[in-house]
Amino acid sequence: MATYDLEEQEQLDELKTWWKMYGNLVTGILVAVALALAGWQGWNWWQRQQAAQASALFSRLQTTGADAEGAKRARELAGELIDKYSATSYAGMGALVAARTQVAAGDTKNARVQLAWAAENAKDPGLRELARLRLAAVMLDDKAYDEALKQLAAEPVAGFAPRFAELRGDVFAAQGKAAEARNAYDLSLAKFDALAKDDEARQRSGYKEVVQAKRDALGAAK
Repeated sequence: MATYDLEEQEQLDELKTWWKMYGNLVTGILVAVALALAGWQGWNWWQRQQAAQASALFSRLQTTGADAEGAKRARELAGELIDKYSATSYAGMGALVAARTQVAAGDTKNARVQLAWAAENAKDPGLRELARLRLAAVMLDDKAYDEALKQLAAEPVAGFAPRFAELRGDVFAAQGKAAEARNAYDLSLAKFDALAKDDEARQRSGYKEVVQAKRDALGAAK
């Protein structure tokens, strides 16, 4: 029994020595891990809160009317989303919805501001591409042809390529540049064909017919 007690005492002494050497380090590591875990949980809670509050604002934005009062309210709500919740996807979506409301109310100036923000800052790449496409379309309606072409100059992701090429064709057609418009429509049709194996692309075959009709209306190249 005495031998057992002696061995036990030796182990305790070794443990005390080890703790004296490394105790502060171990304690520091444990505290750091605890703080990191608490910080991670706090960050996740904050993100959930941000998303919930942004979602509520976005829902209100979707109910705004297309009259002057509705357009004003849409600007305010979209501005709040951008100011307070720009880190969420709702900010980009809100800018697109607000822009649509502005266009319906005849305020293309503010619509362009909303779309320009979304084209640069929306968290989702698809939303940025859609915002850029819609911004170019509004510029086309405003007869700001050069500005529209600048928005369409950079190659978009594959899914948007046919639409971008088609809109370039629309801009060229509006400028009376038939040859450039034909080339753009031809490119749009080729982009549709490149996506032909995609189910969504096949579902949009009716849209391709619209582009083909625009191309046919320009006649054969001279």
